[in-house]
Amino acid sequence: MSNLFSDLRYKEVIDLHSGQRLGYVYDAEIDPVEGRILSLIVPGQGRVGGLLGRDDDYVLPWNQISRLGDDIILVNLEREPARRRREKRQTFY
Repeated sequence: MSNLFSDLRYKEVIDLHSGQRLGYVYDAEIDPVEGRILSLIVPGQGRVGGLLGRDDDYVLPWNQISRLGDDIILVNLEREPARRRREKRQTFY
């Protein structure tokens, strides 16, 4: 069974250790030289429904992905996952 990256965006990410629902995949870091996925990025939780911004994004290393199911992604995080502030991207008009 193969997966497209666009398919990953509709799968909920759950931490096996805590049972916490982390959210849905937003982006991925890819090594362009070796052509492999380094980590999945899941957006942080919104504060007050997203009106007051978001927490930093979760960065989930690929080697901690335990299983890709039909509708969920299970990660095996032994400690709090790394967090990173989302970079603002420039748009060129």
